[in-house]
Amino acid sequence: MRRALVLLAIGGALVAPAYGDQQDDALAWLQKMAAAAQRLNYTGTFTYQSGDSSETSRITHLVDAAGEHEKLEVLDGSPREVLRNNDEVKCFLPDDKIVIVEKRGQSKAFPALLPTSVSSLSDYYLIRKEGVSRVADFDTQLIVLEPKDTLRYSHYLWADVNSGLILKARMVSERNETIEQFVFTQLQINGAIDRETLKPKFRNDGKAWRIHNAQASQSLNAGHDWLFKTQLPGFRKGAGMRRQAPGGRGSETTHFVFTDGLVSISVFIEPLGDQAAEKSTYSVGSINVYKRTSGKFLLTILGEVPITTLMQLGDGIEPRKK
Repeated sequence: MRRALVLLAIGGALVAPAYGDQQDDALAWLQKMAAAAQRLNYTGTFTYQSGDSSETSRITHLVDAAGEHEKLEVLDGSPREVLRNNDEVKCFLPDDKIVIVEKRGQSKAFPALLPTSVSSLSDYYLIRKEGVSRVADFDTQLIVLEPKDTLRYSHYLWADVNSGLILKARMVSERNETIEQFVFTQLQINGAIDRETLKPKFRNDGKAWRIHNAQASQSLNAGHDWLFKTQLPGFRKGAGMRRQAPGGRGSETTHFVFTDGLVSISVFIEPLGDQAAEKSTYSVGSINVYKRTSGKFLLTILGEVPITTLMQLGDGIEPRKK
């Protein structure tokens, strides 16, 4: 019996470092992926799929002495262009002849899905390296992130084995169903990119465009008006932001963002007014939404997390008593 216990203890000592090495290797891959999306020049076409809907987009990303420059063109349905210069984002909506200007928030877009530092992800996800497969004619390494709790979904990331750029990303529910997927179908990495391709093609049509500046006014005081009684492990709350409706019409909305580095939850708080005061939950593509009232305010909590996560956070939000 004593011999068996000794062997078991030795076996455990050998397994633990091996798992630690695997985790470190997977984390190193995630860090490589995060850096690649920011530092590489690339251009390609990718598809996005959620449920029965799909969309094709073309992305061009260029890095120079002035920083990051990016252009995203939606190729299906109503034409849209999103241009980014570092943290300034301009969204061109030609059907409405409007340009929305704002600062990039904490949410990430494919293929730049990861935070700058990935080390904290291992606190809330089991991270492992799996097999190598082909995506868009590139050899890719698969990294899997499985949540350690029921607050999050699983994520599968395929990265180019040479550059580390994410070429495919899949989010999977607790029932192992695909919630959404991004995948490059054509891609060029570190090739020559013409700066002209990064310019908007809709602004030169000779028609008047309206510009809506959606820059949120960062306000620490905005957070002081509300209590968040439920703390979701790993989700950090940023400062409150006040946003005005387009054209300056309507009431001001307070916006909070919670993020674990990989996914984000948004909380919007606005005066209830004449809106219905019923609790509701629903989904828009991959995004779940929970609505409830608190006093004379309507709370909308949304994100790419389970509905139960949104309800857990939302039910703990109350106005601070004055």
